[in-house]
Amino acid sequence: MNATQTMTAWRLKGKGYEFCNCQPGCTCNFSGFPTSADGSCKAAIGAHIIEGHCGDVDLADIKAIAVIDWPGAIHDGNGKAVFVVPEAVTEEQLNCLAQIFTGQLGGLPWSILGTTYEVTGVVRTDVEIDDDGINSGFRAPGVGEAKGTTLKNPVTGEDHSVAIVLETGFIWTRGDCGQGSFRVQAEGIDLNFENSNWIYYEFDWTNQD
Repeated sequence: MNATQTMTAWRLKGKGYEFCNCQPGCTCNFSGFPTSADGSCKAAIGAHIIEGHCGDVDLADIKAIAVIDWPGAIHDGNGKAVFVVPEAVTEEQLNCLAQIFTGQLGGLPWSILGTTYEVTGVVRTDVEIDDDGINSGFRAPGVGEAKGTTLKNPVTGEDHSVAIVLETGFIWTRGDCGQGSFRVQAEGIDLNFENSNWIYYEFDWTNQD
């Protein structure tokens, strides 16, 4: 029997809003190592789960943020993560998300990512997402905010549309790339970056083949 068949089945579909301290485009997608000044990966990632379930637990229409601080490349681990969820998310729903996002239930990308950080806290506050394509962003009272925009043509200054397609991508397969700024603070993690990497994508994650 496949190991995932013994686990609670889950699936999450929605939109992701990824901000990190790499240069725009994030070379982690190509070479695995950050282009940040100190070689770290520091990120604020918003997610709007449009459709989702974990077993019989409905996870649809949940908005959440992950604030993550890795001291080096993601695959080197030793990261610290804080998750931000609204008060309306029930303990049952939160327990499901915790198991998914720490890789306990298998399924990409979390079976990999969930092993690279320790969850150091959960913050309960509203999560607001401004969904406007490459001009999207999010905010959470008491935690902070992020805002993305297009890359700019270096000669004319006009909007420069860029997308990355990863045929075997396990977080996303198409990411619209821009530049963004984010300022977040939660449970001892304090991140503040301007004009760094920002990627807008759709996700469809599951532990079922």
